[in-house]
Amino acid sequence: MSLIKILNEGTTIYTSGTTGPSKPIHQPVEKIRASNKIARDVQMITKDSKVYTVCSMDHAGGLLAQTLPAIEVKAQVHIETFNPFGWVKKIKEFTHSHLTPGMAEAITKTKSWKDIDLTGKIIACGSDRVPASTINQFVNKGCTFIVNWGMTECGPIAINKTFVPDMEVDISETLMGNMKYCDTLISDGELFIKGDITIFDGPDWWATGDMVKEEDDHFYFLGRKEYGRK
Repeated sequence: MSLIKILNEGTTIYTSGTTGPSKPIHQPVEKIRASNKIARDVQMITKDSKVYTVCSMDHAGGLLAQTLPAIEVKAQVHIETFNPFGWVKKIKEFTHSHLTPGMAEAITKTKSWKDIDLTGKIIACGSDRVPASTINQFVNKGCTFIVNWGMTECGPIAINKTFVPDMEVDISETLMGNMKYCDTLISDGELFIKGDITIFDGPDWWATGDMVKEEDDHFYFLGRKEYGRK
């Protein structure tokens, strides 16, 4: 299905499989449009942006984090399979990219990493725990680095924190973020959500299965609930 058709009709994508067996989740048009606006606002994506997509288009990170939000405003998008050496070489041509923590780590281990200049780039990172060391390495190269939490069912730009160059990164736990774009409730340590950027209609809360805590206006991920989602 073409990306324009997805914007107009919705689509079905698969969960990443990081917290259990991958399964299909339908993405309604209304949810996609609401999520796109949040993604553009948070990541400063405009019609003049140039997005370098290297995450799988079958999952939320590749399709929904930056690609569809950019396509909707007719920004430039380049999609290709991730290669750390290729990413380091090509990122200079783009303004935005979205990475998993594993991808980010692979990039920092390339020979070219020591000489890379990411000044002015906006890099989002999510789908798994993002180590403080990874955040530090990227902001020290001059980019804006966004630690992001989301799910195929929500967002994926849902809870995050933006780190800018020279910003002190002092994190000993798994940070989700200090900015949220859906309604949240923590009950017995589990995160519940609702809102326009979720796939769910109505006023009911949805149990994410993620165990979190909120401290000093920041959300931290503690692990998955043992029996999974309700």
